[in-house]
Amino acid sequence: MDPVDASIPLGGLLTLAELTNRVGMSVRNVRFYTTRGLVPPPIRRGRSGFYTAEHVARLELVQELQGHGFTLAAIERYLAAVPESASPEEIALHRTMLAPWQAEMPLRVDRAELDERAGRRLSDDDIAILVALGVIRDDGDGHVRIAVAQFSVGLGLLDLGFPREAAQAAAEVYAAHGRAIAEELTSLFNTMVWPAYRRSGASPGTLREVVDRLKPLSVASLVSAYEQAMDDTKRAEIARRASRPAGKRA
Repeated sequence: MDPVDASIPLGGLLTLAELTNRVGMSVRNVRFYTTRGLVPPPIRRGRSGFYTAEHVARLELVQELQGHGFTLAAIERYLAAVPESASPEEIALHRTMLAPWQAEMPLRVDRAELDERAGRRLSDDDIAILVALGVIRDDGDGHVRIAVAQFSVGLGLLDLGFPREAAQAAAEVYAAHGRAIAEELTSLFNTMVWPAYRRSGASPGTLREVVDRLKPLSVASLVSAYEQAMDDTKRAEIARRASRPAGKRA
């Protein structure tokens, strides 16, 4: 049975038409997500149904998850972990966590524009290398997304004959370790950061600000740690080679 809540003022409620305009979603989709339990049923006032800021926040979270390629089943699992008592602000915090962590948004272009930016026609092999290096991402519809800041560097590696196999192997290393780091840091945030702020009575707005400030710092810290590790590895390799007898050095 749909809830009846006379404690909520009518001025704070939305009709179905107002809700669909607010979130840019069809009536059919709103009703579908309601039947799947992704959003609560409307609040009944007589024979009319109304929606609250919570409905808006949950539907916007559904759209955010869809934008990140989540399947319906994955969205259902994600929403099931969001407490029913979560406020609209707390639900919005999930969207903040899902937002891209890179400061620079990639530029979407078609193949002709890509060649124009490169100053030459790029072969399929060139494209594969740039994709493996993370310089471009193929959307699969004739368009690619360019990491503009790295594009000239990637073209320079093409000019130097960088091996495709090496680029693909490096991509696998980046993906595996990047995924592991993301999972560990997400677990750390969920078990240590979020609970600590909630215990202190911090507002959802404060938590969103923490996340926004943490994003660039996390990326910078990761880059710094990688650079330090590479320096340490090179020094260790040099020391290892130097310790070999002269006739056995390679």
